[in-house]
Amino acid sequence: MEIKEMVALARKAQKEYQATHNQQSVDNICRAAAKVIYENAEMLAREAVDETGMGVYEDKVSKNRGKSKGVWYNLHDKKSVGILNIDERTGMIEIAKPMGVVGAVTPTTNPIVTPMSNIIFALKTCNAIIISPHPRSKKCSKHAVDLILEAIKPFNVPEGMVQVIEEPSIEMTQQLMGAVDVVVATGGMAMVKSAYSSGKPSYGVGAGNVQVIFDSDIDFEDAAEKVIYGRSYDNGIICTGEQSVIYNEADKDAVFAALRKRGAYICTEEEGKKMRDLLFQNGGPINKDVVGQGVQKIAKMAGINVPEGSRVIIVEANGVGEEDVICREKMCPVMCALSYKHFEEGVDIACRNLANEGNGHSCAIHSNNQAHIILTGSKATVSRIVVNAPSATTAGGHIQNGLNVTNTLGCGSWGNNSISENFTYKHLMNISRIAPLNPAIKVPNDQEIWEL
Repeated sequence: MEIKEMVALARKAQKEYQATHNQQSVDNICRAAAKVIYENAEMLAREAVDETGMGVYEDKVSKNRGKSKGVWYNLHDKKSVGILNIDERTGMIEIAKPMGVVGAVTPTTNPIVTPMSNIIFALKTCNAIIISPHPRSKKCSKHAVDLILEAIKPFNVPEGMVQVIEEPSIEMTQQLMGAVDVVVATGGMAMVKSAYSSGKPSYGVGAGNVQVIFDSDIDFEDAAEKVIYGRSYDNGIICTGEQSVIYNEADKDAVFAALRKRGAYICTEEEGKKMRDLLFQNGGPINKDVVGQGVQKIAKMAGINVPEGSRVIIVEANGVGEEDVICREKMCPVMCALSYKHFEEGVDIACRNLANEGNGHSCAIHSNNQAHIILTGSKATVSRIVVNAPSATTAGGHIQNGLNVTNTLGCGSWGNNSISENFTYKHLMNISRIAPLNPAIKVPNDQEIWEL
């Protein structure tokens, strides 16, 4: 089916869906869509690993379950159909309206949960949606969409409300972005730029390069475990995964001992050079052959012997930001380490690395000093700061931290994005505001206004 036919079918379905479903039925549909991914987490994880050749099966299982639960938990009690709010003071009434047809471009790194969350966000707000999966993961993405379609079928969802491009291509994706009403683009920067150039309202993402600051007042073993868990999760392909650990130079022995105890292999200077040469050949983009691969495979490719059981590889940086290529985003279980003399310098190091790559995305801090946590949040040019937790599995939203559960993380103007928060259902709503004048509200005179 051609794109124009898919969009025409989607428009017809969207109007019927909006006319026949209320808030309760919409929520029932969203619950079914999330639950079917949860129930098939293992099968879909296996398909994703087998098709893409990236990531870790067990982590994809937990991701499928965690994201499906989290998205439904976040959305189950939210209004998205009809009257949203009536302001008691002014009498203004807010009414939710769908945008129409959503075009969602999804990445090979998250081929199951990204389509799932975008479909649920669209259905929650009475929008039709067309998924354009990455060609490298088109089969498992389509299977996830097919399972959702089967799960929501008993709720009288019109045909065409949720569709997927079975044989995606760059040309078809560009056609889709130009034909829909709003674009959600999750993936590489070239694709996101194309979305913003489509002439349609678009939500994109920025590059990840999560900086992690270790304060001196922490349990280093606990922090090391959380960081290594996050860096090794799904073989490091998640944009929220930890990239650099920044520590007080006075704590180096304790920090490195904790990292080694938790499974980190710290490279010698010569081994670090080999790792740089492998990851960023001639200083270019990340070597696609290392993306999402395991520690042993990467070490072998670099010509390094790493003990069995090693969970991550750490390279000590020789500079900050553009001074050392190892400070860039590494989409595999490799990270770098840098030291600071005083805490403020540690924050500056994080900011310099972000300015080189990853501005607007995320950073993390392990600290018990609230002033240092606030300082980091005040100075770091990122949209989210994770505190005392694995960034990889919490920056994209968690029931306990208040961030919207999503797979599309806005990076604000720092990352050339339109939002600086986690993308969710509310970004697919238009809102009409009925605004009467309330004579009970006293209008101050000019003198009173300027005295405010």
